[in-house]
Amino acid sequence: MNGTNDQFARTRLLLGDDGMHRLAAARVAVFGIGGVGGYAAEALARSGVGTLDLIDSDTVAFSNLNRQIIATHSTVGMYKVDAAAERIKDIHPFTKVNTYRVFYTPETEKMFDFTQYNYIIDAIDTVTGKIALVMNAQTAGVPIISSMGAGNKLNPAAFEVADIYKTSVCPLARAMRRELKKRGVKKLKVVYSKEEPITPFPSDEALPEGKRQIPGSVAFVPSVVGLIIAGEVIKDLACI
Repeated sequence: MNGTNDQFARTRLLLGDDGMHRLAAARVAVFGIGGVGGYAAEALARSGVGTLDLIDSDTVAFSNLNRQIIATHSTVGMYKVDAAAERIKDIHPFTKVNTYRVFYTPETEKMFDFTQYNYIIDAIDTVTGKIALVMNAQTAGVPIISSMGAGNKLNPAAFEVADIYKTSVCPLARAMRRELKKRGVKKLKVVYSKEEPITPFPSDEALPEGKRQIPGSVAFVPSVVGLIIAGEVIKDLACI
């Protein structure tokens, strides 16, 4: 395709035709379309991934406006997967987007055929859901990358890619290491930070399910985590 008519021309310069073909043929599942997953999903679409499965049961809230790429005043109240799908279709109309208004748990995992995916992104918050995703990915032989704690952090430069068993400091990573070791999981690619979590100021906001306190978050931390994750997926799929 002529470079002036190819929206992926600049990406193609780095990944080559073969890499772009591999991305176009790939199907990636993004579990959790919030501050991390929303940025990851959009970066995949902008990179030419052919099929995206978006999984999240939440709707866009006013409190999401500070950090979630799908959150605007016009999308408040929409299901996050629908808001993301609309953005992706406007970015690249030929991307196939499958949406699931589902809260992923071990009880809802039967809805998904993990063998259909070329890659899985775990951007959900609950340890039980994250463990279930890892186990299903392992059974299906599909690569997975998992986001560790991005809340209560202020230093985006502290995030790095590592194996789960080489992480430290992050409380969520600690819990994941313990549970994965029990299940015999030998490795898991994650994005995590050694920054000590900040204790947030008190909030009058209702506590989300499973949370002891409202986590603080900013525009420049979950976005970085999502883009790091997308970069790892793109490089792995394009075989760079």
